[in-house]
Amino acid sequence: MNPLKLGFSPCPNDTFIFDALLHHRFPFPYRVEENLYDVEKLNRLALSAELEISKLSFAAYASVSDKYQILNAGAALGRNCGPLLISKNKVDLHNMDSLKVAIPGKYTTANLLLSIFFPQLTNKTEVVFSEIEDGVLSGEFDLGLIIHESRFTYALKGLEKVADLGECWESKFSKPIPLGCIAIRRDLPQELKESIQKGISDSVKWAFEHPQDSRDYIQKHAQELSPEVQQKHIDLYVNQFSIDLGAEGREAINLLLSYGHQVNLLPQCVEPIFINEKE
Repeated sequence: MNPLKLGFSPCPNDTFIFDALLHHRFPFPYRVEENLYDVEKLNRLALSAELEISKLSFAAYASVSDKYQILNAGAALGRNCGPLLISKNKVDLHNMDSLKVAIPGKYTTANLLLSIFFPQLTNKTEVVFSEIEDGVLSGEFDLGLIIHESRFTYALKGLEKVADLGECWESKFSKPIPLGCIAIRRDLPQELKESIQKGISDSVKWAFEHPQDSRDYIQKHAQELSPEVQQKHIDLYVNQFSIDLGAEGREAINLLLSYGHQVNLLPQCVEPIFINEKE
C-alpha cells in the first residue's frame, strides 16, 4: 500500500499532534507521508481531494463534505481561542463599511465568523496569516483577522484588538468554537478510517505524556521561533477535544455548519459528517 498523504499546517499545534505518529514513537500499521501547507492551501487542495487525510478549517469542510468526513481526533476546538480582529488605530465599530481587512483565507473558519458577526466588512483581501500583522502595521490594511501564533504577538507590535470572534461565538451560542478538523476521504475503507482516527488520538496522547519528544519537530517548522510562544500556541489549541471530540465537540461542529448554511454562508453538508455516524 502506498503511503497515505497527510496534510497539516506547520503551526505548533499540528506538529505537536502529529510528531509521534510520523516519527513512529508507537506502533502504527500504515505509512504516512507528511504534506505541510498553510491551512488555506490545505482548504483549497481539499476541493480536488488530493490528500487522503488533511487538516481543514471547519468552514472549508462544508464545501468538501461530499469528498471527506471528519475524524473525532486531531481537531482544534475550544474556548477563548477564536480569531481576533485587530487594527493599528482606533476603529469606530458603527462606521466600518469602507475599511480594508486582511483575512487568512476565504475558506477559513475565521472568515466565516467575520462574515457572521461583521457582515459590513466586505472589502477583504486574502493574505498568508503570518503576513497580516505587517500589512496592518504598514497601513496597507485598516484591519487584520489573525489566527495561530499572531494571537500572542500582535500587542507586542503595537496593534490593538477590535473584537474577539471566539468570544462573539461563545456569547451567542454558549458553545466551544470549532476552528479546524482532521478530515479523511469518504472513499477509504471504514476500517482504515477508524485506524487512522485511533492513531491520531494516540499521537495526541503521546505528545501530552512525552512533551519533550516533539520539541525539535515543532521548532523546525514554527513561524514564531520563541519556545514560549510555541507552548502558548499548543496550550491554546490542543486539548481534550483533540483526543476525542465527544458529544459536546460534535454538537458544536454541527451547530457551526448548520448555522453557516442557515445564514447562506455555507453549503449544506453531505451526511454522515463524522466517520462513526450511520447514514
